[in-house]
Amino acid sequence: MSRDQFWGYDIGSRNIKLAIMGRNGDILFADYLDTGVNPSEAVDALSRKALQNPLVARGEAVMAYATGYGRKLLVCDKTVSEISCHALGVRSFLPSVHTILDIGGQDCKAISLSPEGQVLDFVMNDKCAAGTGRFLEIVALRLGIGCHELGALAAGSGHNIRLSSTCVVFAESEITGLIAVGASPADIVRAVHISISERIVSQLNQLKWQTPVVFTGGVALNQDLKDIMAQILKTELLIPPDPELTGALGAAIMARRDHEKRLSHSH
Repeated sequence: MSRDQFWGYDIGSRNIKLAIMGRNGDILFADYLDTGVNPSEAVDALSRKALQNPLVARGEAVMAYATGYGRKLLVCDKTVSEISCHALGVRSFLPSVHTILDIGGQDCKAISLSPEGQVLDFVMNDKCAAGTGRFLEIVALRLGIGCHELGALAAGSGHNIRLSSTCVVFAESEITGLIAVGASPADIVRAVHISISERIVSQLNQLKWQTPVVFTGGVALNQDLKDIMAQILKTELLIPPDPELTGALGAAIMARRDHEKRLSHSH
């Protein structure tokens, strides 16, 4: 059966993302919702939102792939690797990319690609919050601000404070101490950004990485952290449009590609 639409879900610990691609490769829908306490409910809510889009509503034969932290929660045609999905999603925007850094709520992935876009190697940190969005969430909560405000706040920092601990639990105690002695919120957030950047760069250095480097995930929207990492790496970090949606887009691309392969084999 020929399919009309290819749905790619990326079920993350913080957000659930959905990208829908048409038969001709056009993106019909791309959005995300907070995962919340019940990921299945969030998936249903996001799917309903997609079906309100007139371009999506008229699709009859749908094929759905899922990736991400909670991909096994979804009944779909296939669950697929996050690494492959991020590579496909990023290269659909930036075909020349050799290295991808993806920082999500619970993990950080560094991926090395061949000139043809094949995954050569990757390293993943999903055991420690120190190089992930979770650290930023804890800091934002401690300072009583939203995560989206951290980048602009740190840009006003006048002093480079160093956090001595690389563990989030100990760093949180250290931050409490800095607040007690009157350190400015801007300087504290800058210190956290430096700590996270150094952690991620040491992870990236486990790969034979090459430029250009693309930065994806929700954390890529934090301009100050992006600038610090670029300084340490001594190279520009490219950011695709909607960097939090590249995994979902890759899943949709993979579904469409697999479907085309099956059609060509059947003729």
